[in-house]
Amino acid sequence: MGSAGPPTDPAGPGHSAGPVGGAGPVGGASPADPAAPQYRSLVAELATLGRKAVAAGLVQGSGGNLSARPPGAELAVVTATGTWLDELSPAAFSLVRIADGIVVGGNPAPSVELPLHLECYRVRPDVNAVVHLHPQLSVLLTALGHPIRLVTTDHVYYVREVRVAPYRHSGTTELATGAAALLADGRCNCVILSHHGCSVVADSVELAHKRAVNLEEAALASYRALLLGDTGTVCPPEFRARLEGSGD
Repeated sequence: MGSAGPPTDPAGPGHSAGPVGGAGPVGGASPADPAAPQYRSLVAELATLGRKAVAAGLVQGSGGNLSARPPGAELAVVTATGTWLDELSPAAFSLVRIADGIVVGGNPAPSVELPLHLECYRVRPDVNAVVHLHPQLSVLLTALGHPIRLVTTDHVYYVREVRVAPYRHSGTTELATGAAALLADGRCNCVILSHHGCSVVADSVELAHKRAVNLEEAALASYRALLLGDTGTVCPPEFRARLEGSGD
């Protein structure tokens, strides 16, 4: 679901009244601020991803939410509730502690899907970006019981495997833990949230974006194949074997 939802009281449960650590401003921004130097490039990358995702029809309105962290860091920048992904600025991000979900800086009201982002980081220490979008064909095909087939070499290279999480209400712990569990073994980076959207992870914002784009591209190819009466064509298995180091 999108990031639209009731604003969270900045001083309420799960939120701090201000930046933690008591550090002073650095370069005009507190270290506990999405505008701080260590987060500036991530915010810019996520803003670019948001614009491209909207332009590509992967999300509409204030739907979807994005996050990223410096490699292995304890804090992540997360889009705030109600933000439009093609209009992101530093003020549209919350800075959140992954371990406990406390907002330590930036916008006091992170996306309602914050639990999904946090669980992905917790189960996958290699992940530094989480992308939650609403790709319509990907959602439609899985809702109708059709698998998303990886037809081209790009599909296999970027997506590798698609798993489907059963429907759970948006913003809930059940949705977050269920989706993250499908990512935990490290073999899957793209999960369809039934009747809802997708959760895509990677070690960089750029790779997460490429995976999300190729996921919907694979859904489009699968849909077109079904229109042509084909229900089985996939990329030659020897390509996957070569990627995994077991081919010639």
